[in-house]
Amino acid sequence: MELTLTPMTAPELDRLRGPLVQGYADDLVAHRGMTPQAALERSVDQIRESLPAGVATEGALLRVGRVGDAEVGWIWVTLPTAAAPNQAWIHNIEVHEEHRGRGYARRMIQLIEAELAQRGVPELGLNVFGTNAVAIGLYRSLGFEVTSQQMAKRLTPGS
Repeated sequence: MELTLTPMTAPELDRLRGPLVQGYADDLVAHRGMTPQAALERSVDQIRESLPAGVATEGALLRVGRVGDAEVGWIWVTLPTAAAPNQAWIHNIEVHEEHRGRGYARRMIQLIEAELAQRGVPELGLNVFGTNAVAIGLYRSLGFEVTSQQMAKRLTPGS
């Protein structure tokens, strides 16, 4: 069966929001050196600000990847804004653990690219943590290129 993308429902977002918030908070702890509490607060705030009306948020494309009746993952993209008038942005893409390694992330990106192209959007961007080699390989294989790079070095206070 082929993977399809369907609009996410409010109950689906309610179910996925907790893992999204925690996953982003975990990444902030691991990659930005934040405390767990500060990371969780930032994650909650950023996601609430980015999706103020949930699935009805203007400019947000929340899609669920399905193979037949099985939900295999999901993707969240925002349409271009005044700050970035030519670029849509992938905020999150996730394939549920039991469905990983089957090409579903690749297919979700290809399908969202087709939807964006139909809307006349000329570019798609994303952020990826530098330690996520699997995702970086996927994005490169799909034609994404590095357009900016952040670097950090952890310091030991008092030394």
